[in-house]
Amino acid sequence: MTFTEKCKTRGFYTLIGAALLFLVYTQSFVGMVGFLIIFGIPYFAMHDLPLYATTKDKIGKYIFLAVCTMIFIFLITPILIIIPLSFNAEPYFTFTEGMMSLDPEAYSTRWYEDIWRFGMTAPDGTENWWGDMWNNATWIRAMRNSFFLAIVSTILATGFGTLAALGLSRPEMPFRSAITSLLISPMIVPLVITATGMFFFYGGTMQGIIPGYEKGLANTYLGLTLAHATLGVPFVIITVTATLSGFDRSLIRASEGLGANGWTTFTKVIMPLITPGMISGALFAFITSLDEVVAVIFLANVDQRTIPRQMFSGLREQISPTILAVATILVLMSILLLTTVELLRRRSERLRGLSPG
Repeated sequence: MTFTEKCKTRGFYTLIGAALLFLVYTQSFVGMVGFLIIFGIPYFAMHDLPLYATTKDKIGKYIFLAVCTMIFIFLITPILIIIPLSFNAEPYFTFTEGMMSLDPEAYSTRWYEDIWRFGMTAPDGTENWWGDMWNNATWIRAMRNSFFLAIVSTILATGFGTLAALGLSRPEMPFRSAITSLLISPMIVPLVITATGMFFFYGGTMQGIIPGYEKGLANTYLGLTLAHATLGVPFVIITVTATLSGFDRSLIRASEGLGANGWTTFTKVIMPLITPGMISGALFAFITSLDEVVAVIFLANVDQRTIPRQMFSGLREQISPTILAVATILVLMSILLLTTVELLRRRSERLRGLSPG
């Protein structure tokens, strides 16, 4: 049944009538919209049930979809609510009366402009404006640190994680379960414990071991990069291992039988098939690094603040809706990356023959 056909059914008119009764009872237009969302989505999401389905089956299916909708709204609302709040013209973290009445004067992009203006020596100047913004703007420095750490740590995590997954996928690998548990432990152990161990290891044990880092790796970009890579490796191992689970190892034997060496077999046979898993793991590692704050609190100094660390400091030192503007950008970026991961997952399934093209 199409959307237009469902709008002409008795169930649709019942839904509209119930929403109007809810409006009369609560005197809340916003509440009525919420009512329509919670109970309208399950109605339009229901597919035609078999002819032998009873009324009890239909009601049960509808209740199940309604509960799923409420859980989804409960989980997604705290994330989406920051988007309109980031356009608040007032320095508040709440919806003003003007915003609730959709007054255009109540909305502004001033907090997005504050991302590159806050901390500048002369934000309204004209001479060396770009240099001032790049070197002195607080949020720009945090973004610069975040993306530098995320990109470098993602490259390291993808390389090490892929090598580990390839080794763990071999049947003759001894102690595979124990090694796998050890490698993915940063994903399981509470992050504050992992960060504490990194702090004492990088700041104490590593002192005088690496040339040029006599005081250890704490408060250095190298230490932060290694810490972020350590936290990203488990995601790469899991995604690449999942990709290799459907890998036909007879392709390797066929390649070797035709005279290809190990490197040619890896680049021409294995690599094209595991690339979707590698990219998915790299994206997860990138997001993990971009969102990481606990390890940064333990290992970074004031010049190495990342976006999450700056947001944490802003909530304690100077509450400003600029935090909401930055959070909105991060949410949109995460949605884009997760959409890419889903598209890669579907492509991987098609390559492995698990889903129709």
